This record gives sequence, C-alpha cells and structure tokens, in this order.
Amino acid sequence: MKNSITFRILLVLAVSTSLVGCNKSSSGGNTSRATGWQINSKLGGFQYNTSFKEQETAPGLVFIEGGTFTMGKVQDDVMHDWNNSPNQQHVQSFYMDETEVTNLMYLEFLEYQKRVYPPTDPRFKAIYKGFLPDTLVWRNRLGYSEMMVENYLRHPAYRNYPVVGVSWIQATRFAEWRSNRVAEKGLQEEGYLEKDSQITHTTAESNFNINTYVVAPTKAFGGNDTITLPGKRRSIAEKDSINLYATRETGAIQLKYRLPTESEWEYAALGMADLRSYNAYRGRKKYPWDGQYSRSGSRKSKGDQLANFKQGKGDYGGIAGWSDDGADITNEVMSYEPNGYGVYDMAGNVAEWVADVYRPIVDDDFSDFGYYRGNQYEKNKISSDGTFKIVELDEIEYDTLSNGKLVARALPGEIAQVPVDEDETYLRTNFDKSDNVNFRDGDDRSSRFFDDLEDNEDQQMYNSPDHSISNDSTGLVREYDKSDSRTSLINDAARVYKGGSWKDREYWLDPAQRRYYPEDKATDYIGFRCAMSRVGSKSSSKKKTKN
Repeated sequence: MKNSITFRILLVLAVSTSLVGCNKSSSGGNTSRATGWQINSKLGGFQYNTSFKEQETAPGLVFIEGGTFTMGKVQDDVMHDWNNSPNQQHVQSFYMDETEVTNLMYLEFLEYQKRVYPPTDPRFKAIYKGFLPDTLVWRNRLGYSEMMVENYLRHPAYRNYPVVGVSWIQATRFAEWRSNRVAEKGLQEEGYLEKDSQITHTTAESNFNINTYVVAPTKAFGGNDTITLPGKRRSIAEKDSINLYATRETGAIQLKYRLPTESEWEYAALGMADLRSYNAYRGRKKYPWDGQYSRSGSRKSKGDQLANFKQGKGDYGGIAGWSDDGADITNEVMSYEPNGYGVYDMAGNVAEWVADVYRPIVDDDFSDFGYYRGNQYEKNKISSDGTFKIVELDEIEYDTLSNGKLVARALPGEIAQVPVDEDETYLRTNFDKSDNVNFRDGDDRSSRFFDDLEDNEDQQMYNSPDHSISNDSTGLVREYDKSDSRTSLINDAARVYKGGSWKDREYWLDPAQRRYYPEDKATDYIGFRCAMSRVGSKSSSKKKTKN
C-alpha cells in the first residue's frame, strides 16, 4: 500500500515537472511558441528581433497619442459653410514635427540634390531647379518686397524661419528625401552601412533609397557591397549569410516621413492632451492654446498676441512702438508657446499643407478611422527577368506642372512604381482600383451640371478650368481655358491646407478651418511640416490613463 502511494506521488511530481519545463521553454524569448524551435539560431532558420522595445522618436518629431475627437468647424461659423460639418473621428497615434520645416532644413535638401545631381550635367539640369522654392511669391504689384525675394530663403537671419514658396508636390518630395536620409543614418549607427557613406560614396549612380534597400539590398548604392557590407559585417559574410542586411523584422528600418493627413493635423493642432475627463472629445476648443482669446492674459506678457497673424487692416504686428506679436511677416519657429502636445505654431505664422485631396465634405459615414482622401496605391515594378526594376540614369521621371515646370518624381537608385492592377484587386471587397481619389464623389452640389450619379469617366464632377501645356519645336505652348461654363475651382489636384498664417485674420486660426490650393502652386503664406506613423502600442507609456 505504501509503495503504491509513493509511486503515485512520484508520478504526479514527474508530470508536474514536465509541464512546468514545457511552459518555461515555450515562453522563452528566442523559442517559438508555435513550434518550440529556436529563433535566431546561428545555424540559420527563422530570424526575428525578439528584444524590440519601442519605436524611437525620429529627428524633429514629438509623439502624439491618438484618440477620438470632433473634427470639423466648431467655432465662429460666420459664413455658415456647409462643407465642414463637425464629425467624430478616431486618429491613431503618430509623430508630428515639433515645428514647421525651416529654411535651413530645406536648404540641406537642396544642397544634397545639387551635390548628387549637379545641374551642370545635362541629364540632371531639371532636378535641382524643380525643387527650388518659388521666391517670387513675395512680390506684390503694389508693394516693395525685393529684399525678401533675394534673402528670405538663404540669408542666415532667416535660417529658422518656416520655408515658404514650396508647393505640395515639393513638400512630398522633401519628405521622401528626409525618409531616406534618416534611415541611412540609422543603418550606419547599427553597423549595416559604412559610416559617412552619404558624403564619401553618394553619387547619382550610387545612392541610398530605403525601398531599394529593403527589397533588394544588393542593389543599394548601385550594388557597391563595400558600403552595404562594411567592416565586421563583411567578415561575417565570408562565414555565413545570416543577418547580413537589415530587414523589417530587425526593427532597424526607420518608418517614413510624410505629410500629415487632415485629421492628424487638426487633432495635433487642437492640443487636447490636457482634456482627460470622460468623454471630453465632445468639448469645444477654438485655439491650440487654452482660453477663448488670442491675446495673452498673463501679467508678464499681458496683451501680447499668442500667435502670428494679421490683426486688422494694415496691422501685421501692432502699432508703432509696441509689437504685440513680434513679427510682420513670418516669425522664427518656437517664438510662441507650444500647445498641449508640445507642437509649435499650429495657429498663425504659416498655413500648412496636408496630404488630403480637397473635397467639400468629409465622408465620416464611410470612414471614421484615420480618415484620408487621396489614396493612389502603387507597387514595385518587376522587370522582364523577374527582378525589381531600378531606375537608371537615363530613366529619370518628372511631373510636369501646370506652369510647365518639371519636378523629379523617380530618381536613379529608386525602385520604379506602377499602379496596382487586377492581381491585387481581384475579388477584394476593401478596394478595387489603384486611384481612389474620386471614391464616393456623388454629391450633386459639387457642380450644377453634375446630374448623373453613375460612373462616367467623361463627366467631371468638379467642373474646374482645364488649362493645358505642351511642347513643340518652338518650346512650351501654354493654352488657357477660356470657357465661361466652368463652375468650380476644385479638381483632383486641389490639396487641403490648414491653419491661419501671418497674412490671415484671426478667423482662420481655428484648427478646424480648411481651405484648398493647387498642389503644384506655392504662396508666401503656406509652409509644411512632416509626420510619421506609429507602430506598436497606442501609448508611449506602460501606464494606462484612468478617467
């Protein structure tokens, strides 16, 4: 009897030990919970960064935790517009530039283009010229402004002032360039690229593009493996081929900079981080700062403007002897207090481009999660030999603007992009074509001639002027649309810009206000800032907010 009991106890202990051992092995950081096999084995197999903590904040950005808010006009609707009704939206967590992109930042972009694609080379002469801001935006037929035409962009006195004269297209190209440069720096620091390669080895034939590196790392820098396999990594390559290049799985690939969506920009501008009470997203907030007034109420700066805007007719900075906003045109970034998210100048100074194509109505009935209009899905182009198509020196692609100016779109070293086709859209329910800019464009108020809601490629919903530009033996031929039947200025190239500027009245400081402008044109009052998506958890803190 005793022997039987002793045997049962030993059996139970043995089973328990085996179960504990099994659980312990399955929960190990480098042990697969699916198969029990080892991850990151030196012999090969599945490789993955199991120790990844959290996305690092990229240069110039601040973290903005997402949430639900009331998007749209909430204050002072004196015009009684119907095109910006309040609607509830949810924004995912993201990162936003702390300030507007400055002249100094944009000059760095220009210097890179000039060094890598010298305009003295006939093959590249249009690249640098196409990225130059339009400094002539400062000219006024009844005002003296030649000083700003000549100096605003390049003079050191304006280095930390927001760049203007930049079109939406140029702003997106800057964001793409910035993505490549920051990713290149990160890979250098992680040992995947040779140090200082952006200066010592970068040419038109040999340069770094993040998309090329991810899908075809052996073709980065024109296939120069002395850069992509530097130092110790080259010695590793001689022994085995594990972890030679950074992949998405390593967590070393930096996410891309881009223009913020309209909903992201408005959410960041509202600065509602201090509104933590339950259901506070339905509250009303007129300005990025607390309070109902645009002047400071503090004793130290009482009466000073809290943003840079036009106070009244002929008043851009205050009466003589008392400058109440410290500026008459743009002002140096960080001249005013940041909002609740730590973001500067979301009201006044310069209005800012956002990514969205303008439409009068935000279609919240269809999408109330990360709303954005302008999706044009593309994929990497595959060559006839089955490899990714890398843009060559003689294959540079340009966008021709409405004024005939060329802006480079596909540069050497990049992977050529093509619209998605039926291979990606067949039997899908979430999207069925590459260009979704006109999706759900069906309101009959867009044009008085739009009376057929069925799909018709020949019919324009937004009956805007259609100017044309072409080339012949004499050069550019510009033809103006002289039709008197046009009913709208809206088209698929009209982009949204937000926020008031140094040239605007107080009315436009409300973050919910929205206007539009052609994507290929620039002004002296529209600048931009970049954003970046957030991966992983919604919050940057492990602590959960309790209401």
